[in-house]
Amino acid sequence: MPNDIQVKSILNKTKSRDSWFLDDYTINPYSGCSFNCLYCYIRGSKYGTHMEEKLSVKTNAVELLDKQLSLRVRKGQYGLIVMSSATDPYLQFEKTYELTRQLLQVIHKHRFPVHIITKSDLVWRDFELLQQIAADAVFPEDLPLPRKPLITFSFSTVSDEIASVFEPGATKPSVRLKTMENVLQHGALSGVSLMPLIPYVSDTAAHLQEMFETFRKAGIHYIFPSGITLFGNENSDSKTLMFRAIEKHYPQYLDKYKRFFANNTNLPRFYADAFYKKMKAMCAEFGIPDRIPLIKP
Repeated sequence: MPNDIQVKSILNKTKSRDSWFLDDYTINPYSGCSFNCLYCYIRGSKYGTHMEEKLSVKTNAVELLDKQLSLRVRKGQYGLIVMSSATDPYLQFEKTYELTRQLLQVIHKHRFPVHIITKSDLVWRDFELLQQIAADAVFPEDLPLPRKPLITFSFSTVSDEIASVFEPGATKPSVRLKTMENVLQHGALSGVSLMPLIPYVSDTAAHLQEMFETFRKAGIHYIFPSGITLFGNENSDSKTLMFRAIEKHYPQYLDKYKRFFANNTNLPRFYADAFYKKMKAMCAEFGIPDRIPLIKP
């Protein structure tokens, strides 16, 4: 069971709006994550190898958010709230705790727009509430978004087999995909955060072709493709865990991973440049924008 914690703040103001996620504010209902993705950038000694063991629920989040949003309303500081930036808002525990749903109700009360980023199919439970939020929200004047639920589904692969290695606690990609198709069919503004693609595993030409064909068929409105960043050399760090997984399941690529990441956190420049050139070409080929489409004046 997760731990209960009290926090001093739940609403985080971003320094600048990200061009992909359009975040003015972020909210993380939980601390830690039960999806246990090996590549996760928040990994480390704070959470340990099994992140679900250090999961915490912010029990005073609803009361805090009500106060913080009330203050922002009085100052006229409306903005897009992203849920979430450091964990998933729809962890398995959300089925019981319903903390994300309660926070969404507060967001609706104060008429803030919201952007959901998730690997879970549980977002469908709150779809009607997200529709109400989109219909009633006060959008920033410089952010002309359509009044539709804004939901981004995160994928590193569309293969359930590959996902079972690198994101063992997350909802299967096949289930995630069906949920994404469902929200699209019901009028959501929805797309894919293709982050991170896994070198030599999910960023191959064949796998990229399969993913882009799958996403285009689903009717997504945008896609955010990105390479991987690996941190740390301790037992619970993402670099260590990814090296172990590659050695066990894809040993033919281990030497390449060591050359790429032994003394670096990012992909080598030559690989990254080729990757982003390929992504730009595929977005153009499949007619999928690499940004959330705004309403043209």
